[in-house]
Amino acid sequence: MREKPEANMDDHQVVRDTRFFWWSACLISGCVGLVSCNQKQATAPASPLTPTSTSSNQLVGLLVDSNQTVPRKSSSHEQPAPEGMVWIPTGTFMMGQPGKEADVRPAHQVTLDGFWMDKTEVTNEQFAQFVKETDYVTVAERKLDPRDFPDVDPEAIRKTKPSSVVFTPPAKPVPFDVLRSPNIHMAWWRFVEGANWRHPQGPDSTIKGKEKHPVVHICWDDAVAYAKWAGKRLPTEAEWEYAARGGLKGKEFVWGDKIEPNGKPMANIWHGHFPTENTLRDGFRLTAPVGSFPSNGYGLFDMAGNVWEWVADWYRPDYYRNSPAKNPQGPLDSFDPQEPRTPKRVQRGGSYLCIDITCGAYRPYRRMKTSPDTGLSHAGFRCVKSP
Repeated sequence: MREKPEANMDDHQVVRDTRFFWWSACLISGCVGLVSCNQKQATAPASPLTPTSTSSNQLVGLLVDSNQTVPRKSSSHEQPAPEGMVWIPTGTFMMGQPGKEADVRPAHQVTLDGFWMDKTEVTNEQFAQFVKETDYVTVAERKLDPRDFPDVDPEAIRKTKPSSVVFTPPAKPVPFDVLRSPNIHMAWWRFVEGANWRHPQGPDSTIKGKEKHPVVHICWDDAVAYAKWAGKRLPTEAEWEYAARGGLKGKEFVWGDKIEPNGKPMANIWHGHFPTENTLRDGFRLTAPVGSFPSNGYGLFDMAGNVWEWVADWYRPDYYRNSPAKNPQGPLDSFDPQEPRTPKRVQRGGSYLCIDITCGAYRPYRRMKTSPDTGLSHAGFRCVKSP
């Protein structure tokens, strides 16, 4: 039986600080991860980078968040496949990539027990069913509480309408030589009042006719609430990467080493001069219906591009140095040197906005870091289930 969460999820109540309208971006290997607000600071260490020396035994059976479920040990599956899911077999793989960005090194061997994974990202119609049955209100739809902003005029907070972050191309092209400059992302991201999963581009937009598209403007808290209702959980970062590789070893993409085998687009990513010109070479300007491109070796769709996908783990750039070799559950806390007071969760897979000159995160080893209470117009999720 599916569990009905409280409508407003008090245990996930967002705590924003005075930077709500002065959000910043975290640039990870040239990828933009937007941060609009902070969770309670108790979860974020205000300290320099230090290795997290947690042993395998300490981590097995332990997750950062009580809404997640640790995978049970299993080398095979005997139960019928849950609807819309595929079996990811027990196995060992190399996580990370040698010679790449610092936070994906060192490449290290990881062994995982088998698990079920959604074939596709969670769609608008699936999320709508969840909302219908639970009356759940996403973070992007909630009004701000003046009590969370003690240093701001309460009346100003009361007048602030719910909003979310929307990709908004600038009127003029951005020169290639400045595309990776600090804070250049401000040229194409905007807080839009009334933007949420029902209205992805703002209050005048709709998801009518996009029922099979991935749901967006979903923050980590929203994704956990959905997963709990569905009797599932978010994948660990290791599970996500292992599944994304689809049985291939050390390949650059989830389908092989060439970005376009036989000259055909393999994922919904950006083609053209970002952020103003999209040639629509892959057929889509924004999100694509899930399953529009070939699946990987495990039968999973859109493990590259379309929308970023939340995973369970906190983000630390040093975690791979001492990650457990079996069923790693992620670090016990978060630390981002670029924003040391803001805890971050990991996102994977890239999105329809990714292009090599600024991002290239549609590679299976690339990582994104984003505050867990932030929804974006290019961020969604998929779930897994332990046998």
